[in-house]
Amino acid sequence: MKKIAIINGHPNKDSFNFGMAAAYKNGAKESGAEVKEIVVKDLKFNPNLQFGYQRRMELEPDLVKAWEIIQWADHLVWIHPVWWGGLPALTKGFVDRLFLPGMAYKLRENSVWWDKLLKGKTGHIITTLDQPGWYYRLFFGRPSVNQLKKSTLEYCGVKPVRVTYVGIIRNSKEEQRNGWLKKVKKLGQKQK
Repeated sequence: MKKIAIINGHPNKDSFNFGMAAAYKNGAKESGAEVKEIVVKDLKFNPNLQFGYQRRMELEPDLVKAWEIIQWADHLVWIHPVWWGGLPALTKGFVDRLFLPGMAYKLRENSVWWDKLLKGKTGHIITTLDQPGWYYRLFFGRPSVNQLKKSTLEYCGVKPVRVTYVGIIRNSKEEQRNGWLKKVKKLGQKQK
């Protein structure tokens, strides 16, 4: 049985991202997967890595629990909007506080190389846009995907990491949104 962690990075519970998270979860459960959720907006933590990497901050209980879920999972599903080309600030803070040396990766002494401590996990980023996905890739270079997929997840050993763009969200009609929810539910059924 596949173990899936859904990390919902939207700060508004009334957002379409919450509908997508529910659709993915329903699809995954229908196909027999075990699913746990991390709703970043509900966590109580300081998103500011205030000492950088010079001094370790104590992890708040919600971050400890979130990390346990990430370690437990075989497959990490990240659902978030793209704002100003990046992740919402709270979600970025979540990554900054948890994906730390010694936890997600380990730097090798006297070397430019590192050990990837999340090897064996796969990932999927499902992100909403107010522009077509091809436009975001071609004209902007998909900075949020580069940051989360390449510079975080793959850096720490999560591979492969699939990406699904959903949008244009702004001005979308109910029929379009229902179609996107069906698509996301199918992704959950396939557990990809």
